[in-house]
Amino acid sequence: MTGQSLVTAAPIVHGGARLPAVTVDCYNVETRDEDGFVGDRASKKAFRAMVNELREPLRRDGDDPLGDKPTDELGWKKLDELLTEGNAEAAGVIHGAIEAFAKELAQVIRRFLKLKGWRDTERVVIGGGLSGSRVGEVAIGRTAVLLKTNDIDVELARIHNDPDEAGLIGSAHLAPSWIFKGHQAILAVDVGGTNIRAGIIDLNLKKAEDLSKAEVWKLELWRHANDKLGRDEAIRKLVGMLEKLIARADRDDVDIAPFIGIGCPGLIDEDGTFDRGVQNLPGNWAGDGFHFPSALREAIPEINGHETMVLIHNDAVVQGLSEVPFMRDVKHWGALTIGTGLGNARFTNRTNGSE
Repeated sequence: MTGQSLVTAAPIVHGGARLPAVTVDCYNVETRDEDGFVGDRASKKAFRAMVNELREPLRRDGDDPLGDKPTDELGWKKLDELLTEGNAEAAGVIHGAIEAFAKELAQVIRRFLKLKGWRDTERVVIGGGLSGSRVGEVAIGRTAVLLKTNDIDVELARIHNDPDEAGLIGSAHLAPSWIFKGHQAILAVDVGGTNIRAGIIDLNLKKAEDLSKAEVWKLELWRHANDKLGRDEAIRKLVGMLEKLIARADRDDVDIAPFIGIGCPGLIDEDGTFDRGVQNLPGNWAGDGFHFPSALREAIPEINGHETMVLIHNDAVVQGLSEVPFMRDVKHWGALTIGTGLGNARFTNRTNGSE
């Protein structure tokens, strides 16, 4: 691979700082002030709270242009329609929330840029669920304008892939380049507080050796928040999803590498255990001697006759890694994922084994 042959093989550790193409300078930074976690002001929940705040006086007058549905039940597609096709007042509510959110996001970014681990950041890519909507696109654009008008020298960009798919595609950048030899795809998992996604990533190396054409070929989605299962049941469910994908690849002659890349919330220790941040997952993932990589390897010991390798990193890191091919023109860059909270990661591109 051209993009990754420039660097020496990185040691295989979970949640590692030294990856094949980048160094992870920091991730999952929890910046606080007197009002709590700074990132909470730029989350999906925060945006919806801003919409609610604007709707409240209109509801009291019996003239809410967004209708009777609670804000939490308005999906991003509906919010996009209200912004672009709704009446003037409905669009005005959404624009007002965008303006308030952009101001908070700009302040959050300014706070991150003052941190030692984020020093000299040239570009910040924005991912997460909100970024995939027109509402999110406008909010990111407005945030960029606010930063520029305040002489904050950083570029903002929206994530290239669909945010849900980026959380899987980024796993390809966790794997050492030798794992791809003779294979055309890998398995990837994105474990979230509401959903667990598993997919087959077609690496498309013949189209682009830098993984810029990698894409989700097949996807399995489980909304675990609806089922209220325990941890062991959740693992069995995930294993079933992966086995279904493996069977599909075998049926279609898609050669999968013996590798499963996983993005999970929170801090991940080098041994693959969770330090913190997994409280929204089904059951207890941070105690009881639970070891997620071992649980998957025991259930799926081999893929295509080779011993399975499992590698885990933070979900914001993994989503950010999907941008590696598009960040070669800068050295230091960051990723923010706007979801239940604000995921964050900062990267430095590696160009040789000493960096």
